Amino acid sequence: MPEFHLSQHRESKQVLELVQNLFGCGYIKENHPKSKDKTLVYIVRNREDLLLKIIPFFETYSLKTKKQKDFQIFAQIVRLIHQGQHQYLKGLLNIIDLAYTMNQSGQRRIRKKEDLITVLKSSETIRRSLSETAR
Repeated sequence: MPEFHLSQHRESKQVLELVQNLFGCGYIKENHPKSKDKTLVYIVRNREDLLLKIIPFFETYSLKTKKQKDFQIFAQIVRLIHQGQHQYLKGLLNIIDLAYTMNQSGQRRIRKKEDLITVLKSSETIRRSLSETAR
């Protein structure tokens, strides 16, 4: 599930509230509630909001940091999902490849890209053999 995140220190919560009001969607929560992290995060998960509000805004008003490249990849992934590409192994593998180029090449992700691909391919093999058996 694609998610847009924007973080600010707790003392700047009003900035996140302004952004939330600007877009009219999403929610604000503590970034890491069980840690000493003092940041809040604005999150948008709804695909329609991402496609119609968040992505067009940041394509019009581009980020001026290294995050711009990540945002462009994020927008591409959201559009691929919207087109249904995630429903096919080839499309899903493409989305995974793209996702793992973002945010420092996925260094902080829970699962390694290779492990995820292995699981997906083995699941696809099982699905195909079951559908052939049913024929």
